[in-house]
Amino acid sequence: MLWINDDITIQDWELAESFTRSSGPGGQNVNKVSTAVELRFEAARSPALTPAVKSRLKRLAGRRWSADGALVLRVEETRSQARNREIARERLADLIKQALVAPRRRIATKPTYSSQRRRIDAKTKRGSIKSLRGRVDESGE
Repeated sequence: MLWINDDITIQDWELAESFTRSSGPGGQNVNKVSTAVELRFEAARSPALTPAVKSRLKRLAGRRWSADGALVLRVEETRSQARNREIARERLADLIKQALVAPRRRIATKPTYSSQRRRIDAKTKRGSIKSLRGRVDESGE
């Protein structure tokens, strides 16, 4: 079981871990021991998360979100399988905590009268400068 906050805990059946050989340093050990962890969280089927949280989590996960609605995290940072498992679970908890925070709604504001006036004046001035760029009539008309 993975504890997120006082209200949300992720059950063991929602998580699946698989272990593979890790790339990078490790000496002879790297060819023998499967230290890389792939943590799979069945987010779409999770009863602990609301639909709004799931949609935010999907957006945060990006390409780590699979087609069948699972969040897949791969960790191979350390040589220790146990430490990689801890890191993967911490990352999952952090992602879910980020998804729990609903973004604040933007309140549309009206531009001030003076800013509208400045904008129109600048446009008028620019237009008059551009109109002066035409051909010069030499006849004096």
